[in-house]
Amino acid sequence: MTTAEQATAAASGASATERFHTDKSPFDAVKNTPTERVDALAREVLSAVHETIRKHRVSYDEYNALKAWMINVGQDGEWPLFLDVWVEHVVEDVATDHREGNKGTIEGPYYVPGAPECGAAGTIPMRDGETGTPMVWHGKVTSTDGTPLAAKVELWHADADGFYSQFAPGLPEWNLRGTFTTGPDGIFTITTIRPAPYQIPTDGSCGKLISAAGWHAWRPAHLHVKVSAPGHELLTAQLYFPGDPHNGDDIATAVKPELMLDPKPQPDGSDAVAYDFVLDPVAR
Repeated sequence: MTTAEQATAAASGASATERFHTDKSPFDAVKNTPTERVDALAREVLSAVHETIRKHRVSYDEYNALKAWMINVGQDGEWPLFLDVWVEHVVEDVATDHREGNKGTIEGPYYVPGAPECGAAGTIPMRDGETGTPMVWHGKVTSTDGTPLAAKVELWHADADGFYSQFAPGLPEWNLRGTFTTGPDGIFTITTIRPAPYQIPTDGSCGKLISAAGWHAWRPAHLHVKVSAPGHELLTAQLYFPGDPHNGDDIATAVKPELMLDPKPQPDGSDAVAYDFVLDPVAR
């Protein structure tokens, strides 16, 4: 049985939820939030819901369908997927609108810390004969003043079938996940494969919403990165490929023009990519 046949929204969602609880301590970061802010945020969110109900005269049948759907989202473990697809892009915009360096975008639900170290120039872990166009990416990490930075570039992406290791069965643990650490010159070279577009899981609760609303579930092909250096803000981004039919209607609303790559076909059949990162210093 193939990965595609075995993978389910529930299994992927459960993995994403477990990973979120393992990697994040969300309440620690906001434990000192004033009650006045919590009160204001909660009241405004609820007021927006109330206004929607009044404006559209939501019926009890519709309300109960919503309640049942929300319960199912939790049972499926799909809250990370739901929030990352339909909410996170606005949080990211607000959190990074002050930056002078590279634009970022959403992290998504499939990040895993601690990917294998591959040096400043190396090949991301992958299976023998990994499907997809080989791609060699040359880049440099600098500060906003042009100073090269000794930096860490974490890269992860889906395979040619649209599946992420550790979130779908049958894939090696660190498949297409790697950490690249530059020297003081900030230069890195990464060999990987070009990922394919994919649909987010549609057999669970998020899929039911997509179907009921008449939406599509497609994400354009993309590379995920986290770029960090001492004294600088962490950059989380996704990089996209020109010509993808879903660059303009990404279900996650995460595509930005500044994140578009420009792959150059090479005589050996691979693609060459040049893309640099500029990090903002941490405000003092």
